[in-house]
Parts: sequence; structure tokens; C-alpha cells
Amino acid sequence: MAGSMFSQSDEVIFQDILGARKVILNAPKKLNALGYEMIRKIFENLKSYEIDPTVKIVVLKAYGKVFSVGGDLVAAWKIIRLAHWSVVATYYRKVFTLDYLLATYKKPMVAIIDGVVMGGGVGISVHSTFRIVTENTIFAMPEASIGLFPDVGASYFLSRLPGFFGEYMGLTGTRLDAAEMLVVRLGTHFVPSEKLQSLEKALEKLVASSDATCLATMSTIINKFAIEVKVKPTSPISRIWSKLQKKFRLVVLFN
Repeated sequence: MAGSMFSQSDEVIFQDILGARKVILNAPKKLNALGYEMIRKIFENLKSYEIDPTVKIVVLKAYGKVFSVGGDLVAAWKIIRLAHWSVVATYYRKVFTLDYLLATYKKPMVAIIDGVVMGGGVGISVHSTFRIVTENTIFAMPEASIGLFPDVGASYFLSRLPGFFGEYMGLTGTRLDAAEMLVVRLGTHFVPSEKLQSLEKALEKLVASSDATCLATMSTIINKFAIEVKVKPTSPISRIWSKLQKKFRLVVLFN
């Protein structure tokens, strides 16, 4: 494998590997909350990767036990108190612009979601071609629990989940584990955390040795490390799936 070159900002790392690029969230002490500079640098680098013919795959991951709890609300609150409201509006404009870029991205992306992913962390990972989940993964859109609507494009991706489960999540803020994410297609593969490093190396080897790497080949590589997992009997998917479909169909019919 060719040597790697690292360029580090305070809270996000961009790693260049032959045929691949890695975007690594690097603010574990603040649970990888996404600040303005992190968002700006991620956007700029992803734009350049998208038009770079040498880049065949982009990997998104995070250091620490949490993938990302979403936007940096502490910093946003401080800004509101010290500056004009338009500064915060600029932050959210940048967030949503990044989310749109990721939703329309032209290069294959692999999101390795090994830990809690919430709000804005969902926004930057949910559109990836491959969404790897592990035994540590917990998914949530917690805005609903404080009376706010889920943002970062949630009305798009939640409304497209099977069995009206996305509508249920948007109303209740229900959290999902990895097995539940696979059932509702928020995750694509379950890979045990102990195998993640081997998976990354296998993908790196693939893109470094091939001029044209197709999605089917990438999927085959990931499947070698993936395992099947079952939803717990206590899961809301097991308990209320059929009831949800019946109730939401009635809502759709009468509106």
C-alpha cells in the first residue's frame, strides 16, 4: 500500500490513500458535535474529491465511542448570546448545503457508524452508498423529544422508510439499534466493530489495485465481513409494526 498523507484540522482529519479518501471526525471529547469549521472543511474537501478522477471511494468515520451527536448546540447558543442571529443562520445554511451535497454525491461513499449517531450526524451519513453499523450503533432524531421537527433532510429519508416507521420515528424520537436500522434500511450492513479495521484495509486494497471499481465489487468485499443480526422481541418493530401500517394508512386515507 502506498504511503498515506495526513492533513489535520483541530476537529476533522482528511486522509489521502491511493484511490480513496477518508473523512474522520476527530472531536471525541465533545461527542463529535459538528461545528461550523468542521462542516466547512468537510464540504470543501468533499467537493474536491467529487471531481477528482483518482478518487474511487470516500470513507466517513469517527474517532471515539460516538459517531456524532449532531450539530454543536453549545457553540450555537454561545453565538446567539454574543453575536447576531444571522451568524447562526449562516451555520445552518452551511449544514444543509453539506447535507444536499452528500444526498447527491457522485462518488461511492462508505459511512462507518460505530457508535451513537443523532441529528446532524445522521444528515452526513444517511445518504452514503454503504452504511456500516455495529453492535455499538444507536440511531436517533432526538429533536422530536423536545417538540422540534427532525431536520437535516429527515422529512425526505424518514418518509421513505418501509411500513410508515419513519413517520413514527419523526413523531416520537424513537431510538434504533443496529439490527433495527437494517430492517428499516437506514443501515446496509452489520459488521462487528472488531472487524472494521480489516474491512477498511480490504477496501483500500481493492481501490488501489483496480482502475475501475464497481459498486458490486465493493458490496462483495463488505459482505465478507458482514454478519446477520436479529431484532429483539422487545423492539418496537417487533411489537407495533403491523399496527403502525394500519394506523398510518388510515391517516393517509382521511387527509
